[in-house]
Amino acid sequence: MPQEKHILPIIVFAQFCCTSLWFAGNGVMDDLLKVFHLEITALGHLTSAVQVGFITGTLVFALLTIADRFSPSKVFFYCAVIGAMVNLGMTRQANSLESLLLIRFFTGVALAGIYPVGMKIASDYYRKGLGTSLGFLVGALVLGTAFPHLLKTFAGTGNLPWKAVVLCTSLLAAAGGLMILFLVPDGPYRRPMLKKDFSAFFSVFRLKAFRAAAFGYFGHMWELYAFWAFVPLVLAVYQQVHPQLNLNIPLLSFLIIGSGGVACVAGGYLSQRLGTKRTAATALLLSGLCCLFSPIFLLQDSEILLLFFLIFWGLMVVADSPLFSTLVAQNAPEEARGTALTIVNSIGFTITIFSIQLLNFLALHFAPFYLFLFLAPGPAFGLYFLFGRKRRSSAT
Repeated sequence: MPQEKHILPIIVFAQFCCTSLWFAGNGVMDDLLKVFHLEITALGHLTSAVQVGFITGTLVFALLTIADRFSPSKVFFYCAVIGAMVNLGMTRQANSLESLLLIRFFTGVALAGIYPVGMKIASDYYRKGLGTSLGFLVGALVLGTAFPHLLKTFAGTGNLPWKAVVLCTSLLAAAGGLMILFLVPDGPYRRPMLKKDFSAFFSVFRLKAFRAAAFGYFGHMWELYAFWAFVPLVLAVYQQVHPQLNLNIPLLSFLIIGSGGVACVAGGYLSQRLGTKRTAATALLLSGLCCLFSPIFLLQDSEILLLFFLIFWGLMVVADSPLFSTLVAQNAPEEARGTALTIVNSIGFTITIFSIQLLNFLALHFAPFYLFLFLAPGPAFGLYFLFGRKRRSSAT
């Protein structure tokens, strides 16, 4: 059995491996559009399908309190293997938009047993420094999400076919599940729920501090995945407007999204000095300002300034994610912590459906450079519930 100090790196790497499934479709989106003769609106639909699957899975997990009643390590493993197998379905030659939507949907269902359950496993091992631990964990999610874009960079050179990108993400997911099963036993702070408690799904929201953290997270989620999903489109349009440039869009997408992994880790350490709530609010404010100022930077001619702005935004847009999860975990009852994390994730990802589909619709009527303006209400909403209403919160 590995020592406790080795547990976190194992969980982090396994989380990275398994969450590469999340944007596996987005990483090869251009190929999917061409090979299966899909419309451009398939970008939003296929991205949303994963989110809908994740939401459905987390709702079932939360209602049945699976992460609190059963071994989290085994739940993680089974979901990783199932997700890996389903993901391979994208390589079928006979796919249509409908079948791809189903494949991405069930991939999302499998991810419901990976991302929040991974946070549950970490919270069962670490009480002191939980924010830092979750910073590494969400950082792994960010890198895993961005990783298919990096793989696509090699595919774009002709050295790696797009189907190999899909295969690679599936193999990574299976490997991550095996690592958790064999190297990460249930944590010392785990308190299994001895019987079903369907009321836990709702009762956690009666706690004021928990509610404030959850609503802050919901505002953050309005912005996060819509930004990630539409960054490649914005870069592609910028390339069309400036044909003299030769932007490597998959690589730049990886850098913009993946840079957030560094911010998650840095935010965890910074929160030890400034407080979790204050650090999360600062990142949320800065990402909200990026929404408001986005047209200024996206409409100017300097690609250096553009990339600097997008990478800065990529840092800020996700830096608060592990901090909100920390606040949620700290303010939830110990015996229902897994369920609390799962239901908050479920609602948060439900919100991403609306923001992604809103941008998908607006992309037909507005230039992409103005789309991100419509993400600004999310951070404003989150900040209002954190500070605009006079609440007492012990989690700072």
